[in-house]
Amino acid sequence: MRCSVVIPTLNEARTISRTLRRVERMHPHEIIVSDGGSADGTPELAASCATVVDGRRGRGVQLNAGGAAASGDVLLFLHADVTLPDHAFAAIDNALDDPGIIGGCFRVRFGPAPHQAFMSASYDLLRLGGKAVVYGDSTVFARRKAFEEVGGFADWPIMEDVNFVSRLRQHGRFVELPLSVVPSSRRWQSGGLWRTWASWWAIQLMYGAGVSPAWLGRFYRHIR
Repeated sequence: MRCSVVIPTLNEARTISRTLRRVERMHPHEIIVSDGGSADGTPELAASCATVVDGRRGRGVQLNAGGAAASGDVLLFLHADVTLPDHAFAAIDNALDDPGIIGGCFRVRFGPAPHQAFMSASYDLLRLGGKAVVYGDSTVFARRKAFEEVGGFADWPIMEDVNFVSRLRQHGRFVELPLSVVPSSRRWQSGGLWRTWASWWAIQLMYGAGVSPAWLGRFYRHIR
C-alpha cells in the first residue's frame, strides 16, 4: 500500500534532518512536513526531501493539513523527534492485509538516557486504565478512508491523539504492532524527570475526569 508519512513541526531544526533522512531511506510513498510557523529554518531543511505544508499552528490542525495534502492509501503520523524501527512499512502492510484492521500504532521504547527504565514503565502505566490509551509518540497510522470517515484530528491543543485513536477504535479494529518506536527523551531532560512524570499523570487524570482540552493546553504550557 502507498504510505504517506505526515510529520507536524514547530521549530524542529535540531531533529528534522535526521528524522527525514531515516524515513527517506525506508522509501515511503511520500513525506509531508506540516509546519506551524517555525522560525528556525525547519521548513527550508525539510524541503530537500519532503513536501512542506505551511499553516496554522496546532498539532491537530497541522496533522489534518498534512493528511489533506497526502495522496497515499495509508497515513502515518510521525513526531519529528521519534525514530521509526526498521521494517516499519512492511509491518504496516502486513497488518493492513487484514481488511478489518483500519489502523494501529507501534510500541514505545525510550532510548539510552538516565532513568530509562522508569520512563518506559511510567509510559506503560499511563497507557493502561483498561482502555490502552495511545499517544502520538506511538506513531499512529490509519487507512486514509478511515481517517476521513472519522473526521481526522480534533482541533485541540493537547490530547488530540488520544481522542483520534478513540474514534478510530469505534470505527474498526486498531492494532499495536510488535515493533518499537523510540521517542526523544528531551522532555524528561528539559523539564526534569519528576516534574514531567507528574504533569503526564495530572493531564491524563484531568482529561479522564472531563476537563476541557483548551484548559489542559493552558495548564501544560504553564508547567512546561
